[in-house]
Amino acid sequence: MASDVLTYTLEDNIAVVRMDDGKANALSDTMIDSLVDALARAEKEASAMVLTGRPDRFCAGFDLRVMMQSPEAAMALLERGADMLMKLYGAKVPLVIACSGHALAGGALVLLTGDMRIGAEGAFRIGLNEVAIGMPVPILAMEIARDRLTPQALTHATLLARIYDPAEAVKVGYLDATAAPDAILAVAKEEAKRLAGLARPAFEATKARLRGKTIAHIRATLSEDMSLLLPKG
Repeated sequence: MASDVLTYTLEDNIAVVRMDDGKANALSDTMIDSLVDALARAEKEASAMVLTGRPDRFCAGFDLRVMMQSPEAAMALLERGADMLMKLYGAKVPLVIACSGHALAGGALVLLTGDMRIGAEGAFRIGLNEVAIGMPVPILAMEIARDRLTPQALTHATLLARIYDPAEAVKVGYLDATAAPDAILAVAKEEAKRLAGLARPAFEATKARLRGKTIAHIRATLSEDMSLLLPKG
């Protein structure tokens, strides 16, 4: 499976998905659709999934070209992206993320959906920068951050728009570990192989108990929250 922005390979029963749009791996309509399709395929044929980006660029967040077109275009993209994030967050197979570089805004949210997250060491920026660029943090982002980040870091990471390097990102909960850039994919694959040994029904049921309330709350509040963030006219 391949698209203009993503490749999918099955390696020893592990789905390996690589985002690469040749630029910053923005969450465009094409990238969102490709990720949703890749996850659906992985849930059918794989025991775990590894998601990574291009060197130095994991994901830059939602496509600014679309976001700047109109409130309607921005809302449509954000709603599609939110659906994708919820599917990743509730993935029926273990999701291991090899964060290959910068992960900002929506890219940081993709990172937070992973069950295990291995980040490349280096001068990379990870975090939710919405407030710094003049946008309130959506309920979508706030609730995923609340689930995954340490309580002590939550205010700094959301309200104060703090951006972290990979070592700091481990401490606050964006990442579980770091490795050399040329080693993160191998580390992630090994972790995926380990997690693939978990009992699938027990994994699915436990993830639903762990994340189901957050996913349901985000889906229930999404439309109203987006209309407040992006008023028409």
